[in-house]
Formats: sequence, structure tokens, C-alpha cells
Amino acid sequence: MTLGWICVLLGLAILAGGVWLILLGGSWYYAPAGLGLMLTGLMLNWHRMDAVWIYGLTWLGTAIWAYWEVGTDWWAQLPRMLAPTLILILVLICIPALRRR
Repeated sequence: MTLGWICVLLGLAILAGGVWLILLGGSWYYAPAGLGLMLTGLMLNWHRMDAVWIYGLTWLGTAIWAYWEVGTDWWAQLPRMLAPTLILILVLICIPALRRR
């Protein structure tokens, strides 16, 4: 549940910043990514397997966005993909504790 609440809080902050960025005419990536992270946290707190699928889609969207933004430059990819990949690993570790439908 700790990971769930961390995801909810981080997702809320990223969602709010993303909405602000959209209003300023910036990137549309952060709002959906924040929403995905927030939903992942809620699903983790409810012990639902949907958390894995939601975060998997969020991570995939992040990978696509990062590639679109900087291409194959490994050093430019690192700050964009490190934290999302670490969260992905933690979410995958939670699978045994989640309920399957």
C-alpha cells in the first residue's frame, strides 16, 4: 500500500503540473502520465491486478514519448526513463499480492 500511496501522490502532482503545462501551450505528455500513475496507485491500494496493466500502458506511453522527444540518444533517454522503469519494477514485484479477476 505504501507504493500505492506514493504513486497516487506523485501522479496527482504530475497531473496538476501537466494540466498547467497544457494551459501554457506545452507538452501534453505529463497530464495523461500523471493520471496513469494516480490510477495505478489507486488500483494498488485496492489490490487489483489492473494496476499492472494501467502502469504498463503508462510506461509504454512514456517510452514512446521519450523516443519521440530525443530519439535513440541513451544519455538523453536516461533521465526520462529511469524513474518510470524503477516504478515498473516495483509494480511488477507487487503482482503476487494483487487479486486476479
